[in-house]
Formats: sequence, C-alpha cells, structure tokens
Amino acid sequence: MKKIFLLPIFFIILALSARSQNVTSLPDSIYSGEQGKMHVQGVAVDKANGYVYFSFTDRLIKMDLSGKLIGSVTGFVGHLGDLDFNAADGKIYGSLEYKNDAIGKGIRKSLGVQNNNENGFYIAIFDGSRIVRPDMSAEKEDLLRTVYIKEAVKDYQDSVQTANGKKPHRFACSGIDGVAFAPAIGSADTNKKYLYVAYGVYGDTDRDDNDHQVLLKYDIANWDKYGQQLSQDKLHHSGPEKPLDKYFVKTGSTRYGIQNLAYDAYTGKFFAAVYHGAKTQFPNYDLFVIDAHQKPGKGQISSGNETIKVQTLSLLQAGPKDANTGISGWRFEWGATGLCPLDDGLFYISHNKKSEDGQEQSTIYKYKWIGDAQSSFSKANLELPLKNTSPQ
Repeated sequence: MKKIFLLPIFFIILALSARSQNVTSLPDSIYSGEQGKMHVQGVAVDKANGYVYFSFTDRLIKMDLSGKLIGSVTGFVGHLGDLDFNAADGKIYGSLEYKNDAIGKGIRKSLGVQNNNENGFYIAIFDGSRIVRPDMSAEKEDLLRTVYIKEAVKDYQDSVQTANGKKPHRFACSGIDGVAFAPAIGSADTNKKYLYVAYGVYGDTDRDDNDHQVLLKYDIANWDKYGQQLSQDKLHHSGPEKPLDKYFVKTGSTRYGIQNLAYDAYTGKFFAAVYHGAKTQFPNYDLFVIDAHQKPGKGQISSGNETIKVQTLSLLQAGPKDANTGISGWRFEWGATGLCPLDDGLFYISHNKKSEDGQEQSTIYKYKWIGDAQSSFSKANLELPLKNTSPQ
C-alpha cells in the first residue's frame, strides 16, 4: 500500500520538475537582429515547439530560441502590435490597425505607401507552422486570417460632446494594441480561455474621459466563421457584433493605452505595460497589474456629458500607491515593446534599441516578477540593459 501511495506522488514531483526545467532552461536572452525602420511592438513564445515571434509594426518575425531567423511575414501597411500565443490552437494572435491618425499616416509615410484611408481594427491570427522563410507575403500567401473588431472601430469613429466642445473618439479610443488569453476574470474555472483586447487610448490632457483603460473580452470558439484573408485595399468587416464583456480600469491617462497586455497563469494576474501619461494629478506609472482573481465590479464613468454604467476591474493592491488617487503601479522602463510570461514567475521582457543608421532591434531578457513596494521585476541575468528609445 505504501508503494502504491508513493507512486503518484513520484510522478507529480517528476512532472513539476520537468515543467520548471522547461522554463529555466530557456535562454536568458534572445536577440532579434536588425529589422528595418519600424520599432518592435510585442513578443510571443511557443515553448512547446521552440519558437519566438516578434512584431515589428510592419512585419512578423519567427526565430528559434537560439536567435536563428526561421521566417517572416511582411507587407503590412498598418500597425501590427502586441502578440500572444494561444496554446489551444497553436496560433499567434496580434492586434492590427488601419487608421488615419498621426500614427497611421506616419507608418504609411515611412513605408512610402498609401491605402484607401478606411479605418479598420483586427485581430490577425497567424499559423506559425506555415511561416517557413523570410519575406512571406501577408496578403498573397495563406498564412493568416483577420477578424474585425467592430466595437473598437465604433468607439474610435464616435465623438462625444463635452463642456469644452465636441471631442473625437469615445473613451479617447485610438484603436487596439494589447492582447492576451486568460480565464474569465473572477472565475474559479481556469481551463476556459478568452481573448482580451485592450484599447489604445489617446493621452490628451484637456479631456477627462481618458483616465481608464478599456478591455474587451471575446470567446474565439466560433471565430473560424469570421476569419478572412487580409486585403489591405479593401478592408472587410467580418467579426463579432460585440464583445462578451467590456471592462474599465482606472489608471490615469497614458500615451496610447495598454501597449502590452499579458496574463500570467502562475500569479493569476494581468500585466499592463504603458507609455506613461502626462496629467500631473496622476502618478503616471509605466506598469499596472490587474487582479484577475477579483470579480468585476460595477461603476460609473463619464463619456462626454453622459454618465454611463460600466463593469470595472481592480488593480492589484501592492507596490507603490499614490496617496491622492489610490492608484497602484510601478515605474519600470521596459515592457511596452514586449512582455511575455513564461511560467514560474519568469517573463521575457523586450529591450528595444535603434542602431546609428536607424535600424530597429530588440533583445528579450529573462526577468523574475517581484511585485513589492520597491521593485516590479528583477533581471535574471547580469547583462547590462539597452537604452530605452521610448517609441510611439
């Protein structure tokens, strides 16, 4: 009886040991190489197959864990942003924007191209197994499908009436950027995963409806019926009518909202890396952590001259806390260009850099989550960090 009892324990210990070894055996750093004039936006890791993916605004890069280039998808004339790897289907999900604000016009000017000036926000779904060589065409080869995010387009194109006149973009929506797969917030069921999509949010200091981050929640189980091949000359509108839920979390204003959204199953928390805002009444942190264990609450926010009822999320009550606003967060200069949980409290975090001739690049370094009053992350290796170029 004693041997029968000990046998399952032995296999549990063996499995946990193998899991830990899988994470700790990942390289301390991986270098992307120089990737053109557009800066890095996000990173995702397929641990099972040994690949890392970088988005560089107008392209997706696939490398093995030694830093060898396997392939790339190029030809985007929009903004390819944050990434996440979905272990359930083995695909890479990324935010993709087409818009006519300063960012969109800047991208097209840099690329020397034009599009039809239509606004469109999508989730791009890449089949990584088909990315087998450099410079594969985003439009001409069967590599990805796109799903239209109508809710974000609607808020982007709406305007609101305020005491200071009409303002464009409801909730100051500038599009979408952060993406992450996670369980239902506040639920004990951690098996079912949903796709969370974070708004970009303009950081104007002369409006007060941009002090919350906005997250949309989607069940992607039936998204095969929506997915369309990318056509940048004729943007499609195939996607869900609305999200399952829409959440608001008060952080104070930021520049362009949540740049990287990551769910860490080890801690049960969302990590949101931003470019800090400029409103002096807020602490303007670079990193916020959303407590996914807490059930969504009910609140009210202003949208123009209206007060609307919304679902709210809670920031983790840890780390530095601003006495005037009650907002908690951390000052941490990295993460907005790549933040990827690895398990066991470890993360890959992007250090972006530009060469003297303007070539963008990234090195992802392994970090350990600390989350105390002094520190958010500590570096897991001893290499010196690169200088943050603070891209838009």
